[in-house]
Amino acid sequence: MPVVPHVTIAGVRVGHHTDAAARTGCTVVTFPDGTVGSGEVRGGAPASREFDLLAPERAVEEIHAAVLTGGSAFGLASADGVMRRLEEEGRGVETVAGRVPIVPTLGLFDLMVGDPTIRPTAENGYAAAASAAADAELQGLIGAGTGATTGKARGLENLHDAGLAYAETRAGDVVVGALCAVNAFGEILTGEAGPADFGDYEPFAGNRQNTTIGVVITNAKLTKVECLILAQGAHDGLARAIDPPHTRFDGDAFISAATGQVEAKVDVVRALAITAVAEAIRSRA
Repeated sequence: MPVVPHVTIAGVRVGHHTDAAARTGCTVVTFPDGTVGSGEVRGGAPASREFDLLAPERAVEEIHAAVLTGGSAFGLASADGVMRRLEEEGRGVETVAGRVPIVPTLGLFDLMVGDPTIRPTAENGYAAAASAAADAELQGLIGAGTGATTGKARGLENLHDAGLAYAETRAGDVVVGALCAVNAFGEILTGEAGPADFGDYEPFAGNRQNTTIGVVITNAKLTKVECLILAQGAHDGLARAIDPPHTRFDGDAFISAATGQVEAKVDVVRALAITAVAEAIRSRA
């Protein structure tokens, strides 16, 4: 089965900050040196940091970590602590003034399920990065998924807990892993139920209390353009698992990362990503 307890891609580490009482947290994924990254946003209400540099035409190719965080745009501050931790480790893009860690960050809105005055901070991000490990827990109400819920398209009285999930797929030596914080406006499709029937309920009332975000990781050797294709495949997987996907009330976005350990065709890697993301999300139904 694609759902696995831990990341098996060499050199990738995950750490969390979880505030169960406030129903928020952040998750940090650190990558080995030489990891190439890109990403794509398809939702209408994203919260992000350092995302423009992931575009293929931008000069920087390497990324050193990715952050998924609760707290909406406030939670993006957690990346400050991750950068500080990586700087202490001597990691980052070389500049005339020293190394600058590249840490793209995505946020989700969880402020309505816990204490809205408590959001992930730089100190929380630092602690999560410092605790990053290969055997970190990756399922449930932890890290960025602590306050993640689904089903809000039917009204907030119908929301239910979803959380963080991880799944991997393989083809020979090629591995693709998908780490998702599932905080969708819509419903998770398990294959047993069809698309949502909203009936007389008007779901599109303009709320911004959603967003499914994730990091899709592969051990394949990819260019930055091919990493964009990988992120696009991740969104295709999301669309298989959530109905409706990519609404104007979600900030659905994925960061993609290729560690470069195995030669692979990008179309194979993209296909694996579709399945990994769909299975990770469905595991939180």
